[in-house]
Amino acid sequence: MAISPASDTPELSSPEAVGAGLHSVGYLPDETTALVSYLAVQLGKPVLVEGPAGVGKTELAKALARFTGRELIRLQCYEGVDEAKALYEWNYKKQLLRIQSGAAADADSASWDAVQDNIFSEEFLLTRPLLQAIASEEPVVLLIDEIDKTDHEFEALLLEILSDFQVSIPELGVVEATTHPIVLLTSNDSRELTEALKRRCLYLWLDYPENAREIEIVRMHVPDLDEKVAARLVEVIRMVRELDVKKPPSISESIDWARTLLLLGADRIDRKTFEDTMSIIVKHRTDMDLVAERVGVKLDKSPASITGSGPRPAV
Repeated sequence: MAISPASDTPELSSPEAVGAGLHSVGYLPDETTALVSYLAVQLGKPVLVEGPAGVGKTELAKALARFTGRELIRLQCYEGVDEAKALYEWNYKKQLLRIQSGAAADADSASWDAVQDNIFSEEFLLTRPLLQAIASEEPVVLLIDEIDKTDHEFEALLLEILSDFQVSIPELGVVEATTHPIVLLTSNDSRELTEALKRRCLYLWLDYPENAREIEIVRMHVPDLDEKVAARLVEVIRMVRELDVKKPPSISESIDWARTLLLLGADRIDRKTFEDTMSIIVKHRTDMDLVAERVGVKLDKSPASITGSGPRPAV
């Protein structure tokens, strides 16, 4: 069944419009992200978003939901996730009660056939995220988060949904989408995904942003932070990411650190301020000594560049 994507909506009519819409809800996309998001709507294709943890892959799906006014349906993947957790399962307890009530009423063969047909109906079906997105009467954003944590068998389960936007239920038949969901799959690139899955998706690689863009992101979320402090914050974050740490700071942690500095009234990032607040961006004990030593030394050597003009008043 052909489903018409929601491409005639003005806010989805061009890459620039999509980029502006995402910006309006607090997500600052680059040109490629805006273009791929636009194409996902126009072509009706899922998007596979890969990149290191913490670069805004999940947040892109949330921002698309906020911007378009759609409900966000999220399937958080993990090792061992199966059809019952992702698609649907039957309410066995309710089915058993129905069987028992039918048997008590009439034990003949015709009555059992009627009961058997009845228990495999929508009344006894427990829908999970994938089926919820397909069966929804209103268009939704479907987020399949961290698909790389699953196995190849689960990827195969997704192929029908990603190709035809439908789910086959042996007892009921085929459930087809009546509205076109915007589908995003995210991956931290911890394993290679199958070619069959990739063929069905547009592809978007998100990496840590350049300094100027990350400063813009930080200032968008923490506008009262002094511009020079924000610039120095991003410079320090970049120093930490260049070290061999277990978990480089994410963009959300950059924002958390900016909010922390603003709350503390810090108008400079010196070694003491950095070490006092380092736990906001460094999340492994073994990384703390390395980061304190390497970055702290650099902060001591460049005092002239770390002073801001003080926090600006709220507007």
